[in-house]
Amino acid sequence: MFTGIIQAVGEIADMQPSGGDMRLRVNTGKLDLSDVALGDSIAANGACLTVVELPGDGYWADVSVETLNFTTLGGLKTGSKVNLEKALTPASRLGGHIVSGHVDGVGEVVSLQEDARSWRFVMRAPDDLAKYIAHKGSITVDGTSLTVNAVNGAEFDLNIIPQTMAETVFGDYQPGSKLNLEVDVIARYLERLMQGDGAAKPGAGSISMQTLAENGYT
Repeated sequence: MFTGIIQAVGEIADMQPSGGDMRLRVNTGKLDLSDVALGDSIAANGACLTVVELPGDGYWADVSVETLNFTTLGGLKTGSKVNLEKALTPASRLGGHIVSGHVDGVGEVVSLQEDARSWRFVMRAPDDLAKYIAHKGSITVDGTSLTVNAVNGAEFDLNIIPQTMAETVFGDYQPGSKLNLEVDVIARYLERLMQGDGAAKPGAGSISMQTLAENGYT
């Protein structure tokens, strides 16, 4: 588990295709690795990766086909910057919100403009994730915990303060940039719970008014 508070910006140092998936080396910059051991988790742009080697200035991780297909990691290049966060410990401050490091889909920057000392971003989520994004709700963008300012269909607005622009990869975003999105885990579980007994049926999917009525919600 993570908080969505980025601890450092790292850099992709090497990408080695291996049997259909990928072995990735990340140089971690100022991230303190003194308490990291093999098997620990570090999120890179919001995707939880397991440390398999510790060369000293970073870590190696194996990236599965599933992760390559459903995140932006497969599109990175040597030299690409990535947001980094080590997994929570029992003593960690929960400064953002509960983040699992399991990317739900890839979004896109629609526009950005200066807004006083901050920046206003408009982003577009995949249509199937739009229902989980709410005004003043939480969303994770490339591992960064953020509050949604407004929602318009599958598009949503974010206000990015100078500290976030300087200490994350947000400073590199342009219209058209692709990014990893993770919706609030509470929204996902709430949808599943509202399916009631129907969740056990093969093919259980979206919630209808009939589903709500059958399970006592209306």
